[in-house]
Amino acid sequence: METIELSLKDHSMIRVNCSSACAAELSEKFSFFVPGYKFMQPYKRKVWDGKIRLFNRMNGEINAGLFEKIKVFAGQHGYGIRLKRSEYGLPNEKNEVSHLNMLKWIATVGAPFLPRDYQYDAITHAIEHKRCLLLSPTGSGKSFIIYLILRWYMAASSEKILIVVPTTGLVEQMYKDFKDYGFDSENNCHKIYSGKDKETDKQIIISTWQSINKLPNVWFEKFGCVFGDECHGFKAKSLSSIMNKAINAEYRFGTTGTLDGTQTNEMVLEGLFGPVERVTTTKELQDEETLAKLNIKVLLLDYEEETRKSFENKTYQEEIDFIVSHEGRNRLISNLACDLKGNTLVLFNLVDKHGKVLQELIKNKIDKNRRLFYVSGETKTSDRETIRGIVEKQTNSIVLASLGTFSTGINIRNIHNIIFASPSKSQIRVLQSIGRGLRMSDDGRTTVLYDIADDLHYKTRKNFTLQHSAERIKIYTKEQFPFKILKVDIK
Repeated sequence: METIELSLKDHSMIRVNCSSACAAELSEKFSFFVPGYKFMQPYKRKVWDGKIRLFNRMNGEINAGLFEKIKVFAGQHGYGIRLKRSEYGLPNEKNEVSHLNMLKWIATVGAPFLPRDYQYDAITHAIEHKRCLLLSPTGSGKSFIIYLILRWYMAASSEKILIVVPTTGLVEQMYKDFKDYGFDSENNCHKIYSGKDKETDKQIIISTWQSINKLPNVWFEKFGCVFGDECHGFKAKSLSSIMNKAINAEYRFGTTGTLDGTQTNEMVLEGLFGPVERVTTTKELQDEETLAKLNIKVLLLDYEEETRKSFENKTYQEEIDFIVSHEGRNRLISNLACDLKGNTLVLFNLVDKHGKVLQELIKNKIDKNRRLFYVSGETKTSDRETIRGIVEKQTNSIVLASLGTFSTGINIRNIHNIIFASPSKSQIRVLQSIGRGLRMSDDGRTTVLYDIADDLHYKTRKNFTLQHSAERIKIYTKEQFPFKILKVDIK
């Protein structure tokens, strides 16, 4: 039986020693087509087949997080596996976790509450395996899971810890969450974004990936533990650069709410962090009354026949421009936001073309006793945090926010209504946006989502955003969210 020899080059990469025939099979197994590859110039010029290959046949290296998948591959193809120890240990080394000792230790951390069962299982799985990709929906308490893993690592090691997030808002939120758990964030955590100092004596660094991905290798070598929070939101090349430079990070943990349709391929994420471990689901959390119930109303806007007919040869961008500038549609959204009771979150995509237009309409109609908050990429990170804190104490406010700032990771309690003002088919964006309203409000109300869909089809031709609406409905069905489609005439 032919054998594949595996050893750790470092904590990022595995060296694979095997025959050339086996290497060719490995290369093909651990490869995937890049989304949109058919439209890329190298593919059109026939100098590239459109695939990214994670196994490098030239140097025999592959990301260490794919160890378990290599074992599966070997079993399926009749190869044996031989492990060789290097200075970094063996590729499959684990910790032994004593649950009695772990429970005693958690009680000494001083957190304001104990982890739920699924959180405890995620924490102990991560510590035992040293690397994993935790799949857990918005509202499941990922920051608390990260916090307890981090505290365990701090008790076990003095090496530095890196937490990487996709946005500046999440840097501030993670810092504040740790503080809310009773941690001394000020003396232990250093924040990096927007030109902040890259050097610190503090053990924990919380940073956006954009701020550090081009730093030299030596900067990353001091980290023994790396977290990638909301890692689906990172660009694949930048995420790989960060994780592959952190050669001494024996502990690697990624978190995400969903893997379908991510910017970064699932195989890439597993290679960088480790095998997927499903923590819980939105439906399970709703059944346990940890998350709010959700009621979805798809408002299908039915345009006049002449309008629909004019869209027979329109491009996607022309359709979007028409939708966001349509007076009747914007008036409907602003009226709906002002008429709904409770805290209402209105999510838009285009700032100048849509967000600012809706802001003026809502401002002119809103009751004088009701507060309107506007958030876009132009809003300072500190101001976003202030708004988030204020809204959590409100009972009848309107938050008009861009998808880029409020669709991923931002926690807001007391959201009763969500309005999707902009069309989207991205599963990540849809589920993350829904998650903004699923945290239990003080009054325990069901969250209502108003999904604005646009029917501009003519004869057999379906318009782009109507097709996107169909994709969102598939997501609702898959996630077992109840929904109704309500037809609305629009002029």
